[in-house]
Amino acid sequence: MNNTRVFKMSFAGVYPHYIQKAEKKGRTKAEVDEIIYWLTGYDAIGLQKILDNKTDFETFFNEAPQLNPNATKITGVICGYRVEEIEDPLMQKIRYLDKLIDELAKGKAMEKILRK
Repeated sequence: MNNTRVFKMSFAGVYPHYIQKAEKKGRTKAEVDEIIYWLTGYDAIGLQKILDNKTDFETFFNEAPQLNPNATKITGVICGYRVEEIEDPLMQKIRYLDKLIDELAKGKAMEKILRK
């Protein structure tokens, strides 16, 4: 599977969809941001820079301050694939984020989403 197209997508282009998905289910932008901070180690300033620069997913994850060590606890199916079985490390990180946003939209408690 050629993932190059996904890797080169602008994070800023997808970010509003994450927020929209969450808000449709009564969740907030702040919760989406909290998930992103937890997974990647970015803070509000770092995330804003990513959005302003229209950084692609590959750079977004490669330059992330620190992937959360509990990210490996994220399991389940997203887009027909088990996230824990995705072999490409970058695609796995992208799917981790997708899975967390899905869990938020499905009403899961933040402490469960953040694997506390």
